[in-house]
Amino acid sequence: MAQAATLNDAQIKRALRYCQSRKHTVRDHTILLFSLYTGLRAKELAALRIADVYEADAKPRAQFTLSAAQTKGARSRTVFINAALTAQLVQYAAYRNVLQSPSTAALFPSQKGGHFSANTMCQLFLNIYKACGLNDASSHSGRRTFITRLANKGVGVRVLAALAGHSSIAVTQRYIDVNDAQLANAVELL
Repeated sequence: MAQAATLNDAQIKRALRYCQSRKHTVRDHTILLFSLYTGLRAKELAALRIADVYEADAKPRAQFTLSAAQTKGARSRTVFINAALTAQLVQYAAYRNVLQSPSTAALFPSQKGGHFSANTMCQLFLNIYKACGLNDASSHSGRRTFITRLANKGVGVRVLAALAGHSSIAVTQRYIDVNDAQLANAVELL
């Protein structure tokens, strides 16, 4: 099975623009940004609760802890929220009516109102990317893009592994995409 595509800026903009035409515009836009800015897996996104991401006053947290039950490897880990995602989460709080919702409610409710399943979250990503003509993209594309972009900015593989929740840096290294532009830039450093 081929690896999920790593997305470039134009592809990300195309997917986000497409979300503007969907029924759940703000939710889907926030899910895509969450994937790209945190590198969470579909299973982890589906398991998020309002209290995981928001304080009692509906202010987005700067960081939160995924419980072992919410992760793939059954190990808890801390997720950090950057300024761009924080801004989106402020908008999402108003859209989602976070102050009036139970703290244990799904952060991203499905059409039936409960939590997405991991599989349904994967399907959401596939539907969005396919509609944009990104046939090699999947729910893992945000994760690969997150790791690759941080690696390209010089973030060390140990930090990347911690952010991704990998126990082995060898696993993290497989996520880092290498292209001709990066190779050309590397040799210019000499």
